[in-house]
Amino acid sequence: MNKKTLSESDICDKFIRPAMESAGWDGMSQIYREYPLRAGRVVVRGRRARRDASTVLRADYALFFKTNIPLAVVEAKDNNHGMGAGMAQAINYAQLLDVPFSFASNGDGFVFRDATLADGVLERNLTLDEFPSPAELWTRYCAWKGWTSETRQVTEHDYAPAKTPRYYQINAINRTVEAIARGQNRVLLVMATGTGKTYTAFQIIWRLWKSGAKKRILFLADRNILIDQTMVNDFRPFKGAMAKLSPHAKGVEVVDSQGNTTVEEVDLAINRATKQVNKSYEIYLSLYQAVSGTEEDRNIYKQFSPDFFDLIIVDECHRGSAAEDSAWRDILSYFGTATQIGLTATPKETADVSNTDYFGEPVYTYSLRQGIEDGYLAPYKVIRVDLDKDAFGWRPPEGMTDKLGNVIEDRVYTGADMNRKLVLERRDEVVAAKITEYLKATNRYDKTIVFCEDIEHAARMRQALSNANADLCATQPNYVVQITGDNPEGKRELDNFIDPEKTYPVIATTSKLMSTGVDAQTCKLIVLDQNIKSMTLFKQIIGRGTRLREDLGKSWFTILDFKRATELFADPAFDGDPVQIYEPGPGQPVEPPQPPDAPQDGGDGLPGDPLTGPGPGPGPFIGGDDGPAEPRKYIVGGSVNVAVARERVQYLNADGKLVTESLRDYTRINLGKAYDSLDGFLQAWNSAERKAALIEELEGRGVFLDALADEVGKDFDPFDLLLHVAYDQPPLTRRERAQRVKKRNVFTQYGPVARQVLETLLDKYADEGITTIESDAVLRVQPFTDLGSPVELIRSFGGRPQYLQALATLERELYAPGVY
Repeated sequence: MNKKTLSESDICDKFIRPAMESAGWDGMSQIYREYPLRAGRVVVRGRRARRDASTVLRADYALFFKTNIPLAVVEAKDNNHGMGAGMAQAINYAQLLDVPFSFASNGDGFVFRDATLADGVLERNLTLDEFPSPAELWTRYCAWKGWTSETRQVTEHDYAPAKTPRYYQINAINRTVEAIARGQNRVLLVMATGTGKTYTAFQIIWRLWKSGAKKRILFLADRNILIDQTMVNDFRPFKGAMAKLSPHAKGVEVVDSQGNTTVEEVDLAINRATKQVNKSYEIYLSLYQAVSGTEEDRNIYKQFSPDFFDLIIVDECHRGSAAEDSAWRDILSYFGTATQIGLTATPKETADVSNTDYFGEPVYTYSLRQGIEDGYLAPYKVIRVDLDKDAFGWRPPEGMTDKLGNVIEDRVYTGADMNRKLVLERRDEVVAAKITEYLKATNRYDKTIVFCEDIEHAARMRQALSNANADLCATQPNYVVQITGDNPEGKRELDNFIDPEKTYPVIATTSKLMSTGVDAQTCKLIVLDQNIKSMTLFKQIIGRGTRLREDLGKSWFTILDFKRATELFADPAFDGDPVQIYEPGPGQPVEPPQPPDAPQDGGDGLPGDPLTGPGPGPGPFIGGDDGPAEPRKYIVGGSVNVAVARERVQYLNADGKLVTESLRDYTRINLGKAYDSLDGFLQAWNSAERKAALIEELEGRGVFLDALADEVGKDFDPFDLLLHVAYDQPPLTRRERAQRVKKRNVFTQYGPVARQVLETLLDKYADEGITTIESDAVLRVQPFTDLGSPVELIRSFGGRPQYLQALATLERELYAPGVY
């Protein structure tokens, strides 16, 4: 057998896999071929998105000691490469999987890299018969980790038989379990919103619980819906051993794989009448507020002895648990002997509040930036709208009074004052109009969250948006709802808003209530009309849109920013750039043109709510003992106009750099990288056997022709789009090209049926483009079926080779020199 003639796949099947199986690796449970690591970054151009195939990562082989406990990576090459040619890739994949062993092979043997330095040698060559066994690598691995036999009883324990975790979830689970098995009692896990923190927590609990390392567990979260949904979804395997620390619960709708909906009740641990806790369960889930609010609530957790729980999971630990004087910290201090795990997307670090001070440095971090790069989180574009009174300030005329008769203090009011010290009702109308304009330009039923300054502002925006969308709201009052802490009717709509199957509500106005812990999977528009200076809050708000739901048409989302809050992108502490930032100019549409490519005052809680802090107060005045009350806010009606001052667009290019340029510039730059001149492009185009293949290659380079057609014109061939945009050539429409070929009468050598087929192909090209006529299926559709069957039509040319030759001639005539 001549190895040089074998493909990489043949080398894998005939040499590499047999060598591993001969060494004792189980082909079904330990050897994973084409193991997925990165799904591929979602690239957005205009309104279209697709995955960048060049960023998809799969390891040729990933070797596991047991399910979800990886040990090594093997990268294969064909035999025309050296034995170690794949080592750089193998090392990269091993780092992603958090393992020390890397192998490279071309079928002759293996290059083995052992980062544990078990015998003092980093890399050595092995024959095919010398591949190490699972036991040998696991022994090296455990010695490298310094695990005792007691530690191994926990770290070797099986995962729950649930969905397969992604690589970063495996790393988070394994590192956390390892840290606890080694005796670490405070653990911080940082994972971006939308990357599966709850599923990760479930697998951590499962392995610690089933191994006997932890017997009684408390899971704390800050949203009731999180508890209920967690119990019926990710935590379902705990049913029977799990209960909710509450005397109240509503049924949770569950949709099975066949689409059938049932209502599932969750087990409750507190007797509704006696308020006594049933201590027979092993796993409890609770709201922070349910055990830390009133004195009666506090007595609930004090019904447990301080040593009752040996594991506590703190979801969204950047909130109250980070502050030493918070009610939540009381719970953690009371159960101080328990191992405590903090989960957050945004660890809080200020002079007064610190997650790392309490939990320690994170054992694992998976950032927003990494999630977007890997293709597991949705990228986003930004539309920045500066309003004139915000940007340039407004000074009231001398002695001007507001709607309530209060004399407005004479000073310049800027963006920071809007809706905090000064309310311009016309401003609400302009913001609502811009939001509506964007939705009308895209999809009026895209889920939208509008983050307002406080509850009063959220109420005004609900009204302004209802008026701006009166045609829909007249019959669908829940098209726009206010979802804030003081609004029980709106809060009841929260479940419907986040349910992908429910159309209404479409727009939710809020302040703080929806900034964290709300799993709005299909949210496509986030509106910022709130002064945001806290990086933690900013990241949480951005996280409302980062979930990918490609099955429901959500591949990316938009941030519409009226407060320049997105300038926080420039902060070194931010870890995920937008793909586009757009600031429309005066009179320009709010929807972007197709491109080339510390908590604030007035939360959503009720006054004194430990979750959100003080509310906005009972009325529009504040005052003290030293003088008369002063207006908390000046409210100015329609006498002061507000207008848009500026809008702008930026986006990430193929290299991940934030740039400001047009679609045309982007196309010109990318085409210039592929072809050094117009002649180079023409030669490549004319020599391509199938133009569709060349078009696909160009799109892989980031030249999105659909988006280009949206901007330049849909009647142009990709050839003309590129000639016009990149090389300043006048474009011809497809129909013009087809007519020029017909006028030249170049198909006289063919019989009448063949000529009619070619004429019809030209008409088809004029209507649908080059890729349609290159398709094998084109002869199976109208009007070709009226001319005869595909076999008959091909026979009219003398056979398939002659038909393909005629098609090539037609294409050559379409793009003949002098036609462009």
